[in-house]
Order: sequence, then C-alpha cells, then structure tokens
Amino acid sequence: MNKKLSVLLSSVLALSLFTGCSSGTANKADNSEDIKVGLNYAFSGGAATYGQGLTSGIELAIEEINQNGGVLGKQLTPVKLDNKSDATESANVATKLATREKVIAILGSDTSGSTKAAIPAAMQNKVPLISASATSDDVTIDSNGKVKEYVFKTCFNDSFQGVMMAEFAYNDLKLKNAAILADTTSDYAQGLSKNFRETLTKLGGKVQVEEAYQAKETDFKAVLTRIKGLNPEVLFVPGYYEEVGLIIRQARELGLNVPILGCDGYESPKLADIAGKDTLDEVYYSSHYSPMDDSPEVVKFKESFKAKYGKEPDAFNALGYDLGYFLADSLNRAGEADSEKLKEALASTKDFKGITGIFSIDENHNPIKSVTIIAIKDGEPTFLKKLDPQKND
Repeated sequence: MNKKLSVLLSSVLALSLFTGCSSGTANKADNSEDIKVGLNYAFSGGAATYGQGLTSGIELAIEEINQNGGVLGKQLTPVKLDNKSDATESANVATKLATREKVIAILGSDTSGSTKAAIPAAMQNKVPLISASATSDDVTIDSNGKVKEYVFKTCFNDSFQGVMMAEFAYNDLKLKNAAILADTTSDYAQGLSKNFRETLTKLGGKVQVEEAYQAKETDFKAVLTRIKGLNPEVLFVPGYYEEVGLIIRQARELGLNVPILGCDGYESPKLADIAGKDTLDEVYYSSHYSPMDDSPEVVKFKESFKAKYGKEPDAFNALGYDLGYFLADSLNRAGEADSEKLKEALASTKDFKGITGIFSIDENHNPIKSVTIIAIKDGEPTFLKKLDPQKND
C-alpha cells in the first residue's frame, strides 16, 4: 500500500466514523415531492472540463424529465458537490451525498481514479453509483473478479478502447511499429497501454518502446526525442487532454509527424487550444459519441443543448445526458424511489436507447455498446467510423 492510498483510506474511514459508521440500509425518497440525485464531479482542478461537461448533459436531461412530469410523480433534484479533481475529496463527497443528503443514487465521478475512490462509500451505504466516463476495467469488479453490487457504468472499458485502437492502427492505418508514451500515475493510461500492446503484438505488430511521464509534467521533448530516434510508424498516447495537448505540440515541433492515437481522454475543446489546431492532423481517438449522427434523437439533443448552453455538445455532454435519462428509466422500472430496487433495475437493463448508442448492462455491470473513432481534420473532431464490439471479440 503506498502512502497516497494509505492517506486516502484513512480519510474515508475518518469521515465514515464521523457520519455514524454508515446506515448500511437503502436510501429511499421521503414523502416530499422530489427525489434527490447526487452528482460527484470535478468543477475545479485538472478534470474540470470532464466534470462540467457531464453535469451540463445531466442537468439538461433532468430539466426535460421534470418538465414532462418527472419520475414516479416526483421531480428529480440534483445535489452537486465539487470533488476538485482529487481522489480523497471524491471519497468525501460520496460519503456526504450518501449519508447526509440521502440521495437515491450517486452519478459520477468523471475519471476512473476519482470514481474508484468514491466506491467504498457507495458500497457501504448501499447507494447505486453510476459513472458515464470511468473507463477503467476494475471500476465495477474487484481484484477477485467479483462484481461490485452497487456500481455501474454506461461507458465502455479501457480494455475495449485499447483493443480497438490497436486494431485501428494495424487494420485501418496499416501501421505495425508503434511507440507508447503513457502516464505512470494513471490507472486509465496503464490499462489502455496494456491492451494496446497485447493486441498489436497478437496481430503481428510490434511496440518498439514504452516511455513514461507523470501527470502535470509540461516538458516532454527529451522523451519525444528518444522516441523519434526509433522511427516508429505510430505513437499511442493514452492520456488526458492537458498533457496530451502539450505532447502533440512538442512532437510536431520536433518533427515527429507520425499518426498519434489516443482515447476518450482527448475529448475536450481545450485540446486544440493547448496543442494548436495546426498540429492536430493525423490525430485519432476513440470516443462515445458522434455529432455527425443524424438520427432524430441526436438531432433533438443537439438542438436542445445549443438552445440551453449556446454551443454544440461534445461527447461528455452526450454521456451526461444519457446518464440522466438512464437513471430516470431505471427508477421508472424500479417502481419506487428505493436505492435497493433501483440497483436491481439498473442491473436488468436491456436495450436502453441513448444518444451515445443502444446498450444493455452485462453481468459485470458494464454496457455492451459500440465505440466511435474520431479523426481530427483542420483542427476539428470529425466522425471516421464506428466499431462494434460483437465483431471484435
């Protein structure tokens, strides 16, 4: 156990004791006219773009649901708390939402690390926790492979993203020799790197080198120079937009002009601000949503989002929007605002139709859904293709 984890667990334990060692019983809506829903997201700090984006989508969905009569005759009331992009604070927020606010469910968090920090409070207090963006494989299952009873996801796993991007590099781009540059402090980056490397190797390709950095670093020129010296055909950087934007810009400045591949951590308008639009050609990443989808539901969502916020929605807005409706759909199927019955309804979800696709919940509480490949052209994310999991097992 490292020092950081020890401090985090101590903090969670202390807060649990302060709040009475948890009720250990299901939360239920009282006789009031609303159902309280907890939102555990980053509204400040490095992951704020994700937290704010998800929350915008959730709030639009809740606004529409309430205008159409609410759920079970009650209005949904979001209770928002800022986890400040910090795992310890995310654990504290989850405990407050479950024990003090008595929410029916906790939505969030935004990153895998922040979500995993919140899980002990949700499990201890028997409150369903649903994340739309925590892609790490071990969010919903423990180290023994046992499913976490009260934890669910509506986004695909890192393993799936890593596999898809390796297959995309090998089969679509026809590139066999890769370099990986990943954040050693991130579960997200490590999981993606592992699955990219294993899949590319299995296909017949080769990972020439795996280099590392740590979150908050700003100068990557030394490591990028070493990578350039090996002449890779493609560079896989499974990180978040703040570091990735700098890595892309510095790679291009050094003349490392090979395709750069990544995953949903690239989904932020700040990526272009940090990297510069002129550096983003030949950048591809996996995502949950395509704004090019012209289905009536997506068109309606885009119009509603733009009317409320004055801008086009991105993938995190769409994921949040789906999460709000997924919760409402599950509460209706539960038949009662009871966290225990809600858990059962979430687990039995079949063919929920959302903006990010149609999905069912599998035995490990993960969705079965497709992944979208985004290519950046002239500085703008554009839809390239959709990959279906059933065709890539």
